[in-house]
Amino acid sequence: MEKPFKIFVVEDDPFYGELLEYILNRDPEIEVELMTSGAECLENMYKHPDVVTLDYGLNDMNGLEVMGRIKAANPQVEIIVVSGQQDVATAVNILRNGAYDYLVKDEEAKDRIWNSVQKIRDKKRLESELNVLRVEVGKKYEVANFIGQSKPIQQVKSLIGKAISTNITVSITGETGTGKEVVAKAIHYNSKRVSGNFIAVNVAAIPNELIESELFGHEKGAFTGASVSRKGKFEEANKGTLFLDEIGEMNLNMQSKLLRVLQEREVTRVGGNKAFKLDVRLLVATHKDLAKEVKEGRFREDLYYRLLGLPILLPPLRDRGNDILILTRYFLDSFAKENKMDAKLLSPKAKNKLMTYSFPGNVRELKAIVELAVVMSDSQIIEEEDIRLTPLNPLTDFLSVESSLKEYTHKIVRHFLEKYDNNVILVAEKLHIGKSTVYRMLKEMDEA
Repeated sequence: MEKPFKIFVVEDDPFYGELLEYILNRDPEIEVELMTSGAECLENMYKHPDVVTLDYGLNDMNGLEVMGRIKAANPQVEIIVVSGQQDVATAVNILRNGAYDYLVKDEEAKDRIWNSVQKIRDKKRLESELNVLRVEVGKKYEVANFIGQSKPIQQVKSLIGKAISTNITVSITGETGTGKEVVAKAIHYNSKRVSGNFIAVNVAAIPNELIESELFGHEKGAFTGASVSRKGKFEEANKGTLFLDEIGEMNLNMQSKLLRVLQEREVTRVGGNKAFKLDVRLLVATHKDLAKEVKEGRFREDLYYRLLGLPILLPPLRDRGNDILILTRYFLDSFAKENKMDAKLLSPKAKNKLMTYSFPGNVRELKAIVELAVVMSDSQIIEEEDIRLTPLNPLTDFLSVESSLKEYTHKIVRHFLEKYDNNVILVAEKLHIGKSTVYRMLKEMDEA
């Protein structure tokens, strides 16, 4: 059963207290307790009210003192201060000290209290839904969900576990498609910062002239088109995690500004003077060798050491052995579930085709290949011809798997035989070798 929305009405005027109690009790989902002193309110804070309406002029305590002690006991409680005085300075002071609203006891106060309470309820309901969502997302990114049994991926899991327990900066490296953002999310959603935002920024996708405003925000009128003030990604990630992907693409000028923000733990918006204090966990990723970038003068050495933190190198899929088939099984089952289909199986030749491919696009490419294979297959068994491999750079793909000269030669001959419909004479002419050499190689390949 859902917990009732609890409100403490703290009011030493019996008539006004009963009036507020009556107004708020109109909603059957609200549970109201009427109290006549600050001491009584504080003694009952163990009941965890959602809202306290607080008379500023209580007989036993100053309203600010009661509010401070309520917030100390439970910072999540929203406080609506009700006063008989219409004093702007007092109102500003109360709001600055954490009150949700300040109301004067006049004819409109009853409606304003009702409206404030409803807004607080909506806000808390949204927060509750977001927390549920965060838990669900967290489950998706649990370290145990990193699929694979190979030694390289087990090492990655171990390092993620170490990153979760601290606030250390983490630098994630690896080829495109190895899952750098997935690792970043796993660190965030399993850390103490899970209640904060996870903000991801692809540095390479932002033009150089816009990246400062994107990261640090800007004030109204800071540049042409800045019609309103806007928070940057650092401010959005406050109390949470900021993930800067492709950090190696950041230009030197912006690197200097980023270094200052990291050193000072504060950010100043473009066109502004006020510095905003930051509490941000930073995760960065790149497919580049940053140490090499430093040596060649394209990346600041001081920033490199500040970002290095805990390095996590993601292995390419071709180095993960049987993980290829484990991941394939996962993608097959997931795609079938999403599309309400029966799960399909791989034929031995289809498995072999996947296991002998180098996957230049890594896990991301495997997922695309598997999903296409499910669509192309006309039966419950995915055959070799259903596996469509389209490397972007055939030469890179060809050389990425280390082989002997004999194995490379066999691959070349097989390629030309497939290309020219097994016409041995034509293949021999194309490769400038004798027909007998082609036949001998065909025999060796059959016996292999």
